[in-house]
Amino acid sequence: MRTVLLTHHYDAPARDVWDIAIDYDCLSEVMQGLVTFDGLPTGRVMPGQSLTVMVSLFGLLPAQPYHMDVVAFDDAAMRLTSSERGAGVKSWRHTLVVEATETGCTLTDRIEIDAGWMTWAFARWARFLYRRRHGPRLRILARRHKGTVQP
Repeated sequence: MRTVLLTHHYDAPARDVWDIAIDYDCLSEVMQGLVTFDGLPTGRVMPGQSLTVMVSLFGLLPAQPYHMDVVAFDDAAMRLTSSERGAGVKSWRHTLVVEATETGCTLTDRIEIDAGWMTWAFARWARFLYRRRHGPRLRILARRHKGTVQP
């Protein structure tokens, strides 16, 4: 088991960042070019939600089933925990927390990964993947705030 911990800072209201982080349409956008989804719902993550989608790395590799259960969801506290598995991963537990700061907010991703002997590779992938989400989220925020947030 490995744990990946990343924190990103946003010069935007915490609620705005939270709304983007839990929106499936935004997830598709921030993952564009890296992961494609077939069967991903639209709208917001919901408490107790359970879903299975087909995922393909870079849209080139054969699609594989990937399952996610929302095991904790607190909209007021802006905290989400999911339990995920599939595509070579035995367990991928993701906790996302958005917290207000004096200058905007922070978004923290904590990912606990078990992929057997390939855990090290999936941990590297997770670090890359979750870092890569930051730039597209900044662009979404800028679009929504008509240029008041700089990427």
